[in-house]
Amino acid sequence: MPEVALYNQQGEQIGEIELSDAVFAVPVNEAVMHQAVVAYLANRRVATAKVKTRSVVRGGGRKPWRQKGTGRARHGSIRSPIWRGGGVVFGPTGRQNFKQSLPKKMKRLALKSALSSKVNSGSLLVLDALQMDVPKTKEMIKLLEKLQTGRKVLLVLESPQVNVIKSARNIPGVKTTQAEQLSVYDILNTDHLIMTRDAVSRVEEVFA
Repeated sequence: MPEVALYNQQGEQIGEIELSDAVFAVPVNEAVMHQAVVAYLANRRVATAKVKTRSVVRGGGRKPWRQKGTGRARHGSIRSPIWRGGGVVFGPTGRQNFKQSLPKKMKRLALKSALSSKVNSGSLLVLDALQMDVPKTKEMIKLLEKLQTGRKVLLVLESPQVNVIKSARNIPGVKTTQAEQLSVYDILNTDHLIMTRDAVSRVEEVFA
């Protein structure tokens, strides 16, 4: 079973904690993690791009010149796609569906691989507890400085803690989430992953 350092709320190491092999020590599958990240980003996309077809472009109701006798090519509308200012063919309609789905087992394998990669790189930090009576951004900054984290930090809590969330939300690069809402993208897009002991237990309970 892998062991990582356990810290208190003051950023001091108070021991070590054993993690579950079934979640934090699985072989890292980069291909599955890539698929999970692609699906996550695709599901965030919103179809906002839209172009006008020849039926929507203003004008073009009259035939520009008669069919025969002019020596020019025949045309029925100045809003034809081959005309400048005409409609667009096969452009985005605003109704595209970018959604991608992954099998449940693949999602879990990707998440376990991401967590295991953080353990392997020494980027997973575990706090014995994290509680705040009132929101204090300065206290959160002090904690992160003592833990010597990078610019991007993902803070994983077992349950929503309003004061902790408010203390971290104004710090650039710091994001908070819950154990049951972990995503592969969020884990991989951080320099350090910080989890409370309760959050670790919850992750092991849900994903083991």
